Amino acid sequence: MGAGHGHGMQPQSSSGRYVRRLAVGLGVLLIALVVEVGAGLASGSLALLSDAGHVLTDVLGMAMALAAILAARREAAVGRSPQRTFGVYRAEVLAALANAVLLFGVAGWILVEAFERLAEPPEVPGTAMLAASLFGLAANLVVFLMLRQGAKESLNVRAAYLEVLADTLGSVGVLAAGAVTVAFGWRYADPVVAVAIGLFVLPRTWKLGRDALRILLQVAPAHVDVAALRGDLAAVPGVQDVHDVHVWTLTSGMDVGSLHLQAAPGQREAVLASSRNVLYQGYGLDHVTVQIDDDRTASRCIRQW
Repeated sequence: MGAGHGHGMQPQSSSGRYVRRLAVGLGVLLIALVVEVGAGLASGSLALLSDAGHVLTDVLGMAMALAAILAARREAAVGRSPQRTFGVYRAEVLAALANAVLLFGVAGWILVEAFERLAEPPEVPGTAMLAASLFGLAANLVVFLMLRQGAKESLNVRAAYLEVLADTLGSVGVLAAGAVTVAFGWRYADPVVAVAIGLFVLPRTWKLGRDALRILLQVAPAHVDVAALRGDLAAVPGVQDVHDVHVWTLTSGMDVGSLHLQAAPGQREAVLASSRNVLYQGYGLDHVTVQIDDDRTASRCIRQW
């Protein structure tokens, strides 16, 4: 039996390129968290505390993201255990899923508390809301810009990016609520903004959790049409049959796969080379194990099953 895949390029997680930005962002948001929690408790503002809650999830999310990336990097540097044949790359995906669960919990608490306050809104000093939200907005904008590029490449970075995006908009909402409170004394501004923040976060959190579950369940990447891939491989000259096609995502930016091709007599090497071109040029898959079967090996596999 013959097997082949590209060994010249070791797959790397996309998240690893953004360790420094994640670390700096974590420090910035820790400062913002302390400021917003202090101001929220002092003023009694639910909108400000909800924004601080989002900052807390940002901090925890970035900490988990960094821990996962550094664990994968350390394993690559010192050598992985023979038992962990895929390393610890999935730790990044687990961190993203934990982030999504955490965000769901925070958003749910905000909505419940906000609806209770709508019945009897308390007085909230708008000046404190304005000052704290301005500081939080500035911090979030800095981190938002730092992570924007990485969010396009890494699920783990995108988890942190989405939380910062939600928190940036939350800071804008708190800023608006503070301005309305100062200008008009409208006590409903605080709980209304808190509800808006919670409703904005929920669908984005759902998508993040869904993407993480797709990876953990080893669903084929969204950009790979497996039926079309099978058809393109079947069209390769010398291929008689395509079977056992598996494509999945190991972690962000690392799609892998395996498949069997039945080759015509004397066409094994040509089929292997052509199939690898189809996989890489047509679908961006550069780490796929391709097993080439001839009549003898196919019969043996059938008998074994």
